[in-house]
Amino acid sequence: MVQRPIAVLGECVADAFADTSRPRPGELALRVMPGGGPANTAVALARLGTTTRFLGRISADPFGDLFRTHLASSGVDLTGVVAAPEPSTMAIATFDAQGQARYSFHAQATADWQWTDAELAAAHSEDAACLHTGSLALVREPGGERIEHLLAQARADATICIDPNVRPLLVDPRIYRTRLAHWCTLTDILRLSSDDLELLMPGVTPEHACDTWHLAGVRLVVITLGARGAVASLDGVRVHVPAPPVEVVDTIGAGDSFTAGLLHRLSLAGRLGGRLDGLTTDEVSDACHYAARVAALTCSAAGPNPPWAHQLDAGPAVATH
Repeated sequence: MVQRPIAVLGECVADAFADTSRPRPGELALRVMPGGGPANTAVALARLGTTTRFLGRISADPFGDLFRTHLASSGVDLTGVVAAPEPSTMAIATFDAQGQARYSFHAQATADWQWTDAELAAAHSEDAACLHTGSLALVREPGGERIEHLLAQARADATICIDPNVRPLLVDPRIYRTRLAHWCTLTDILRLSSDDLELLMPGVTPEHACDTWHLAGVRLVVITLGARGAVASLDGVRVHVPAPPVEVVDTIGAGDSFTAGLLHRLSLAGRLGGRLDGLTTDEVSDACHYAARVAALTCSAAGPNPPWAHQLDAGPAVATH
């Protein structure tokens, strides 16, 4: 069976980190790596072997060249990319003792958010089995509402997957909460982290949140819980998945890699392309276990550097304590 491609719509972000390896008095050196939640997911999907098309507005500046090279070298199809005149989005990252990244964003009037209806219509192809989006692309204007309109149209032929990836330093979480009710009417798969959950529904358990989103229209909800693994809920039936043990370098891109692993396995099972008809809890469990291994390998490398398929096939998923 020929598998239809997965399309990923959203931003590329230049992730900048302080480079302390060669300090010079009076200077701060930055090491820049290609990132952005949707771009990370596209790279991870392609490296796992899924035909992946990235739909994005990429700047003509030097960061844009970095994004294109990174995506293309990972096997991502760039025919849905718009050459944008605006500058690239940048994020400055710092880390806590657990390797968790915190960001400050430079995203005003940058390329990622300036979608026009004509650009989206030209970028999107109806052959995709799944359209994944989320993060800042869905909440930054003027592009956010236009992307929502595209999702409503794409549902006719594709499974829709959304990752809110809440960024409270850049966008007020109340905006996500307001928009989430509508997203739930559009999406088949909602993937988010426990941090996202706390910002969207403070004090609410993952199980109660899943039930709330099922009632709103979402068939499959997956909430990643960091070192505690993940919980998935298919029409209210729960699956709990442990996190593989791993020596964490940092957690950048781990959630994006989890999403890629999940969609990759659902694609192999032939469940993408509609409303998840026929999907079983055993298939959800398989996909989440695989996704957890992909995320763990991402955590064992510096930056948003997801694994290739052969790294998962070669043996143990991660280095253990």
